Amino acid sequence: MTDLAKDKLIVALDVDSADHALHIFDSLRHFVGMFKIGSQLFTAAGPEIVRHIVARGGRVFLDLKFHDIPNTVAAAGVEVTRLGVSIFNVHAAGGVEMMKRAAEAVAETAQRERLMKPKVIAVTVLTSLEQADLKQIGINDGPPAVVARLAGLAANCGLDGVVASPREIRIIRETVAKRDFLIVTPGIRSSAEAKQDQRRTLTAAEAIRVGADYLVVGRPIINADDPLSAARTIVEEIHAAMREGHEPASDQRN
Repeated sequence: MTDLAKDKLIVALDVDSADHALHIFDSLRHFVGMFKIGSQLFTAAGPEIVRHIVARGGRVFLDLKFHDIPNTVAAAGVEVTRLGVSIFNVHAAGGVEMMKRAAEAVAETAQRERLMKPKVIAVTVLTSLEQADLKQIGINDGPPAVVARLAGLAANCGLDGVVASPREIRIIRETVAKRDFLIVTPGIRSSAEAKQDQRRTLTAAEAIRVGADYLVVGRPIINADDPLSAARTIVEEIHAAMREGHEPASDQRN
């Protein structure tokens, strides 16, 4: 098992209190690369939980999916930069001006205040949505076409990557030529897990094989009887998939 494999795993702290979140963080901090703080925990515990984890040496993906007028999202990006997170996201559906303003505000703040610049990534299509769901909100294209279009916009606006289902990774790589364009993939499970409410998903190994940079895993780890063992299992799956990627092309899986 390598540090590179470990660093690709983001554990979602989808819990309802700071104490619970910090317990999970302390249990797993040496075995995974990053921790996601989303709407539930942030609403319960506020920005202080981010500060606590960053102060203890943890890396944070702040998953609040900002979607508002450009000035509001840019201002939020400034405050997120000051929190010291490693990654945060905005909704690509917020539009070009919103994404550009957010990227610019983050870069300017980090440079002016000599802070680490977080990666700014865009949410494309939630992994809980399928084509029928998109049609209900007036979008006639299927998820792959919508994801490709939004990923291209995010790249052109200067964002560092996207959040996307593993099933759209290939089309994103074909659409965006930037080699360092990040793909953060949520809803990942181990090979033994059920899908639950994530529809367009894959296992950890499958997502790595098709080109995901980071995998977000929540319930399969934090609800496990032994969260550390569950995290190690997924890291082992990541490591095995990465090793396959370094084998001769004739030996790789399609």
